[in-house]
Amino acid sequence: MINELLHFIDHSPTAFGAVASIEELLKKEGFEELKRQKIEKGKKYFLTRNGSSVIAFKTGTDLSDPSLHIAASHTDCPSMKLKPNPIIVTDEGVKLNVEKYGGMLKRGWFDRPLSLAGRVTLNENGRVFTQNFIDEDPFCIIPSMAPHLDRELEDKPIDLLKDMAPVVSLNKDFDFEAYLSSKLNQNKENILGFDLYLYPLQKGYTWGSEKEFFTVGHIDNLECAYTSLQAFLKGNNDRNINVYASFDNEEVGSSTIQGADSDFLELTLKKICDDLSLNYSELLEQGFLMSCDNAHGIHPNHPDLYDEHNAPKLNEGVVIKYNASQSYVTDSLSAALFKKLLNEHKVPYQVYANKTGIRGGGTLGNISNTHVSLLSVDIGLAQWAMHSPIETAGVKDVNHMIDALTCFYEAHLHHNEDGSYSI
Repeated sequence: MINELLHFIDHSPTAFGAVASIEELLKKEGFEELKRQKIEKGKKYFLTRNGSSVIAFKTGTDLSDPSLHIAASHTDCPSMKLKPNPIIVTDEGVKLNVEKYGGMLKRGWFDRPLSLAGRVTLNENGRVFTQNFIDEDPFCIIPSMAPHLDRELEDKPIDLLKDMAPVVSLNKDFDFEAYLSSKLNQNKENILGFDLYLYPLQKGYTWGSEKEFFTVGHIDNLECAYTSLQAFLKGNNDRNINVYASFDNEEVGSSTIQGADSDFLELTLKKICDDLSLNYSELLEQGFLMSCDNAHGIHPNHPDLYDEHNAPKLNEGVVIKYNASQSYVTDSLSAALFKKLLNEHKVPYQVYANKTGIRGGGTLGNISNTHVSLLSVDIGLAQWAMHSPIETAGVKDVNHMIDALTCFYEAHLHHNEDGSYSI
């Protein structure tokens, strides 16, 4: 499965590419794109929003006591995005005008071949439309400064504008739109705009004495997007409505029309209920959300930054994430139900909580819950170098997550009259 995951990540350098890859896999499995048709029992559907978020679902044939199971991840990752006027011409060279997208780890971007991916908006024969774009050729590089010229360089903060402007050419006549149009096989007059990001060209690979690690860009969060998709395709229960969701813009707060803070999931679930004559609020009472986003594996060189009693390790199982301030939505009840499933299916798991005094990160679970409120657990897989352009995770954990979410999708949740739950 690791080779399939690396292939998926290599072909998904942005949220647009990830959704296109996911859509291709769903169609191969017989999923029908949901447009205006009525949803039927026992069928499989998917829909996308703005080309960078996707929801897929399977409806059971026996929905007399339906259970709603959702696994949600995100498709975006920290990067640098091109500004509308992307070219800066100086006496020293032609550079790209970029801005930071998300909480990127800056130093890893230096001195590696970079290229462009995203989408381009075109006007052709009176039609305005978007076209996904992945440039597989090296396009630019961010050269670092030699220490001979500044002995205090390593101690200085990195300035994105000054230190990280990608260099494209020494030719002052470089025409970016002509370059882009040649790659698209379009007239440059047809280009109206673009959403383009830099990405590292390095392909994924496995390594270690037992090939126990893999290294590639965008592990956060395409590892969860892919493993939850595989579990969704495998796991079935005819009494369930099983949902797979992967949203864009988690790295910048999710407050977009395609983010977890939108009405995308809510409207989809309401349409399912309307078309299948189900009660929406009752369905949520029987619902369970897995918010899937990777976790900080304990760093071999910096164990002092972790709570030693709640620090997960690579290759040792699914990570259940906790936070008192509710950056993660897990509580004892939701975690207990999930642990029950994992114990019954002998899937290894571990826990994560921030070291006291260190804020840590957050994810989309608590944001999604403001729109679709239901039992929720934040989970992920342990990794190193989160938000670096190149990250590392454990090979064994790929199957751990698939196994964990497969049994989640195959289970059936029931909220009993006495307030307890059965699963």
